Order: sequence, then structure tokens, then C-alpha cells
Amino acid sequence: MSVVSVPVDQEGMVTDLGVKAAPRARAAVVTPAHQSPLGVSLALPRRMALLDWAAKNKAWILEDDYDGEYRYVGRPLPALKSLDREGRVLYSGTFSKVLFPALRLAYLVVPETEVERFEEVNQAWGPGSPQLTQTIVTTFIKEGYFARHIQRMRKLYGERRELATAGLTSVLNKHVSIDLQPGGMHLILRLKAQRSDRRLVARMLEDGLYGEALSDWTDRSDEGPAILVNFTNIGSQRAAEALGRRILKVMA
Repeated sequence: MSVVSVPVDQEGMVTDLGVKAAPRARAAVVTPAHQSPLGVSLALPRRMALLDWAAKNKAWILEDDYDGEYRYVGRPLPALKSLDREGRVLYSGTFSKVLFPALRLAYLVVPETEVERFEEVNQAWGPGSPQLTQTIVTTFIKEGYFARHIQRMRKLYGERRELATAGLTSVLNKHVSIDLQPGGMHLILRLKAQRSDRRLVARMLEDGLYGEALSDWTDRSDEGPAILVNFTNIGSQRAAEALGRRILKVMA
């Protein structure tokens, strides 16, 4: 497999540049609802251009909707799969973020013409999921508990997102600016000084804090240093301020 990276701007993946860079590509892997890791959504014109490219080239689009349920501004966006009229989109998702990671249960929606083939491959290579687990989750969804759970968690995470942003900003405002995207489960702290985000993440880890360097997510040199931090376990602004002071300490 030969991988070609495609630039991303505020409207998501720049489809035209992707097509130009790899005109004969057989597949595109995208996160249109909430681009990983920048958090932007793929604009409708680019979604249509991507679908048009796939139809013309008989190529596949793998839509990874890993946390599309967590959108805090407006309603969750419809999946790219819902716009697909040519059967070129494979839609994947997981319950690890919306229920709990140990569940180890994911799903893949494929065109009807491909179901049999995917069943064969899954039986040969897939690790399998316990039938009892699948039955429990199916019942949880059918009886409406899942939808209510998502509503509660979206409200809770939306509140924690605001608290985390306010707390971290109050402590780190001179050193970072925070990208506040409409969805997701992490914040992007862009470093105002030209320091190494990888080195900062390493020092945070030594102090018992976890973050990820944006440099590890891109092959471009113009993105600038930034760190990705989760906010879903921050229950108050005071807790966020305390974490901010710990980050500030390792910045010194």
C-alpha cells in the first residue's frame, strides 16, 4: 500500500489537491464529521467532489466516524454515507468512545453488494465479538437507552469542554491559544513560542500528564507546534486550572 497524505484547511480535506496528488488512488480514508486531529468538518462541496471522484474512478471511501456523536454546536452532521448514491462508501464506527473502551465493539456499514464478501473476510481474519455482547448492545439501542445516553454525554462533555477551556486559558493564556472546534473529545493547545511540542509532551509524561504532539500527526513543517489534550475527565474549572499550572511548570 502506498499512502499519500492530503492537506487539510478549515473546510476539511482539500479534495482537489488529493485528486491531483493521487489521480489513480483506489481508496480514500477520511474523518469528515470531525477531522482527526484538527477537528474541522468536511464541507459539503468537498464531500460531493469526493463522492464524484470515487464514482468515476471506481474507488472506495472509508469513512471513519470515530466520535461524530459528540458535536456541541448545532446538530450532528449527516454521514458522508448518507450522500452516497453509487455504493462507494464504507462507513465505520466504534462504541469504544460512546460507551466504554473495554467493550471492543465496532461496526462497518457496506453496500449490499459487498456484504457477502466482507462476511467471508471477517470470518477468516476478524477476531470476532462475543454474541452476548452484541445482543446486549443491540437491545440497548433498540429500547432507546443508547440515544438517551448520547444526549446526556453530549451535554456533559459540552460543559466540560467549556470548563477545561476557561481553566486552561486563565493559566496558560500567555503561552498557548486554544482551538475550540465544534466537536470531539480533545482540545488543541497551540504553542505561541517556537518550542518543541514533542519535548513538551515528553516532560508532561514525566510529570504524570498525557498529551500528544501535533507534530506526530503531520508530515508538514508549517503546522506549528501544538499539543492535543483530552478534556472529558475534567469536572471543574478549578481542576483545569490545576492541570494548567502543572503544564506551565514543565514548560519552564
